[in-house]
Amino acid sequence: MIIALNNIRSLHNVGAIFRCADAVAAEMVLLGGLTPVPPRDEIEKTALGATKTVKWEYSANLSTELKKLKLDGYTVYALEQTPCSTSIFETRFSEKVVLIVGHEREGVEQSILDLCDFHVEIPMYGKSAKSLNVSTATSVALYAIKNSATTSSAI
Repeated sequence: MIIALNNIRSLHNVGAIFRCADAVAAEMVLLGGLTPVPPRDEIEKTALGATKTVKWEYSANLSTELKKLKLDGYTVYALEQTPCSTSIFETRFSEKVVLIVGHEREGVEQSILDLCDFHVEIPMYGKSAKSLNVSTATSVALYAIKNSATTSSAI
């Protein structure tokens, strides 16, 4: 599993995503666009060493990297609320997954969404919250994907 960060601006969110990437044994974190890169104290504060245990790369052009990954057999999923998104809990994930998460306010940019094979979302049941913080949502999504892989291999 590869996690791609599309213009995440908060260093603390980047660190928290690294920490969760380590927790689920992700293959890599791909940092794209304006996403800050390690080493930074603010990232390390929440990553708790995960920037050293999880492979990561930076690309100014995330689209190019995603096209390469698709040619390598990865299926690309955007974690984004769109008209065609489906519940992440009802999605069957491929063996080779790229999960894209986006900017805290703007989400995944349209040019990246257009490259994705699927759009998935976390259902929101409350009255005021329309979405979760990006690092929290990424954590929920990574465990949903891990659970899907465990369930699929058990069948």
